[in-house]
Amino acid sequence: MGFYARHILPRLIELAMRNKDAARLRAEWVPKARGEVLEIGIGSGLNLPFYSPEVRRVHGVDPSAELQKIARKRAVESSADVDFILQSADESLPFAEASMDTVLMTWTLCSIPDPSRALAEVKRVLKPKGQFIFIEHGRSPERGVAAWQDRLTPLWKRIGGGCHLNRKVDELIERAGFQMEELTTFYLPGPRPMTHTYQGVARSGLE
Repeated sequence: MGFYARHILPRLIELAMRNKDAARLRAEWVPKARGEVLEIGIGSGLNLPFYSPEVRRVHGVDPSAELQKIARKRAVESSADVDFILQSADESLPFAEASMDTVLMTWTLCSIPDPSRALAEVKRVLKPKGQFIFIEHGRSPERGVAAWQDRLTPLWKRIGGGCHLNRKVDELIERAGFQMEELTTFYLPGPRPMTHTYQGVARSGLE
């Protein structure tokens, strides 16, 4: 891992994700989490202030040691107990099957090398009646915007830590065996190839 990826990129990600529109969505969705929570892509811990007292513990997975250093400082002020796992989400997670009440993923699926593998792990550790809450950016339904996403993604991946602009988030989640309980798509302010957003809740589909 080079100097840019280790030291510069984490600071850029932290800065980019602190914007008011992202904070508004965090404030809307993160408080829905309950019980034992797995946060995929905890990053610098920007979701931590929004967890409710109904969360017992947050298990934060992220491959960036630099971002986790920032998150550990935020965890001190969190109402929930927080522990950290330094790994990519598409590796085997150190949790038993059906052990999590909630899985939370915010602006993370775009950069996981193998999203299908990561979602299979999410499904494995989520309880049958658990909830998978997500806020992600991805492929636009507009042909012109999607074409630009396809053009830009090869370069964007290189400068953005593997971030793909063109992943079809709802299809990835459904192909992993989840049933979509709630889904809204829209554009956040900014260039449309970067801001098409998916938010919602999915369930494992098991009784």
